[in-house]
Amino acid sequence: MGQHSHHPWSVTMQVFVTGGTGTIGSAVIAELLGHGHAVLALARSDGAERALKEAGAEVLRGGLADLDVLREGAARTDGVISLAFGHDFSSPDALTTAMAEEAAAMAALGETLIGTGRPIVTVSGTPWVPGRASTEADPTPTDGPVGRRGQSVNALLALAPRGVRAVAVRMPRTVHNRGEGGFAGLLAEAARRTGVAGYPGDGTQRWPAVHALDAAALFRIALESAPAGTVWHAVADEGDAVRDIAAVVGRRLGLPVEPVPADTFGPFGPIFAMDQPASSAHTRETLGWRPVHPGLLADLENLRP
Repeated sequence: MGQHSHHPWSVTMQVFVTGGTGTIGSAVIAELLGHGHAVLALARSDGAERALKEAGAEVLRGGLADLDVLREGAARTDGVISLAFGHDFSSPDALTTAMAEEAAAMAALGETLIGTGRPIVTVSGTPWVPGRASTEADPTPTDGPVGRRGQSVNALLALAPRGVRAVAVRMPRTVHNRGEGGFAGLLAEAARRTGVAGYPGDGTQRWPAVHALDAAALFRIALESAPAGTVWHAVADEGDAVRDIAAVVGRRLGLPVEPVPADTFGPFGPIFAMDQPASSAHTRETLGWRPVHPGLLADLENLRP
């Protein structure tokens, strides 16, 4: 099937993207433009506007709290990829505010699309299930520190019967590019700060991962072809042992590799210590997604001392 096949979603779309300057968002915009789509991107600042225009996107000025601007972007385009907010990395208050803002933004985007049949693809996190890799069939967690995000995603997916092709792409907590990003990136930052490539627990716990450029391909495929109300996993590495991640970090940065107390990582300690592998077998079989970029351990070789 070439780009000019008669598949219903192979037509050129104009896509409204929020969060387009982030690690995932910038990759998604490049992927969309590279496959003949046009992009209208939300820009909060002059710097963001410049970066987005340089990338080849048209710009709509506003922030995630500007619900009328979001409605305009959704109304003007053929589909939406909602990526704004993905940093679970600040104080509890900032996190609560960000999740409330995201919930309102997703509701505004979703409501604008009711009855249109147009797609909206949003981002969520892979769940963790004791004793096995989580799958696309496992529910999105709706409790815990980031449970509000799961509730927002579920509310969007619930619009599927009302003529919205709502789709969720669940990301592992390490989305990497050139050795930077996600939980593994935080491990490297902590190593630089403390002088030890440390890991919590016994280091056998596994973290899933995906290269940002592979994740971007899945967002495009989901936008073009995923059915309403479906959930997909952007997982390339099902689970790398954390001590293996720390070993590469230590070698690249010239630092000793050793277990450290979980509280070294602040609020992330308990999450870092958890075994949380995730599978993407269903996504690969059904949507034909194939990760082709370096896995996490190979990509971490790009770390500079």
